[in-house]
Amino acid sequence: ILKIAGHHLVGWPHAVSWTHAEDSIVWLVRMPRVLLGVIVGAGLAVTGVALQTMVRNVLADAYLLGLTGGGATGAAATILFGVGVGIGASSLTASAFLGALVATAIVYLLARVGGRITSIRLLLAGVAVHYVLLATTSFLIFASDNPEGARAVLFFLLGSLSLARWSSVIVAGSVVIGCAALLVLWSRRLDALAIGDDTARTLGASPVRLRTQSLVVVALCVGALVAVSGGIGFVGLVVPHVARLCVGAAHRRVIPVAALIGAIFLVWADVVARLAFDPTELPLGIVTAIVGAPFLFILVRRFVAPA
Repeated sequence: ILKIAGHHLVGWPHAVSWTHAEDSIVWLVRMPRVLLGVIVGAGLAVTGVALQTMVRNVLADAYLLGLTGGGATGAAATILFGVGVGIGASSLTASAFLGALVATAIVYLLARVGGRITSIRLLLAGVAVHYVLLATTSFLIFASDNPEGARAVLFFLLGSLSLARWSSVIVAGSVVIGCAALLVLWSRRLDALAIGDDTARTLGASPVRLRTQSLVVVALCVGALVAVSGGIGFVGLVVPHVARLCVGAAHRRVIPVAALIGAIFLVWADVVARLAFDPTELPLGIVTAIVGAPFLFILVRRFVAPA
């Protein structure tokens, strides 16, 4: 594997001792899938940290603000009814990405009613949009007479890395790196926002502006991730808590540690999804839920016990 990777990446002068089929499997299938797992896991974990700070809710993740639901609705429209097929082979990815951005815009507009965005308004708007989009996706499945398409939508809703390609690795990786870098640059302001709006204002940070900026960054990141992997739950919910237990609450340390833990977790979850019932592949969201739900319960007990 290392020889094949080195041959393609830096042109190592190894004698070619592998077949063309082995080269294609490693370079075109396995490596993009592993790297996409790293990118998606890291991105979901980082956005989970930002979302939990934005709304000051330890149960916040991409599902809570309707971002995942928007991507799922866009993908369902393409799979079931061919919306956007003129885009070409990337129509599914483009539709999911646009769906997530539209959902974010709706959440932003609803949360801004009254003049300024607060954590509770953002939270309530996100929950409302999430359930509307969930109902919309369910209606699209019900209204379709395409059983195979409905199955594909359900598989997409539960997440998978089976569509990994080098193009998706490059695009999603660029988005995640850029968004994570911005959040690290804003780490001190995020620390202040996590304490409270008054504290943020005292330290010179505008809570409304910071929430808006963070929402845009998170929306771009989640939109890109949902577009290439579908809806994968629990990573953005659980991993930020694990990172905080490891390094404390300072975002300068939490964001990179969460990215590392999320990347490792999702890569191994994908291995389990592929091998547990081989040759049938489990949707990745099922594996993350099986692992994440009990772990979340342990965290809840740990937080509640001192009280």
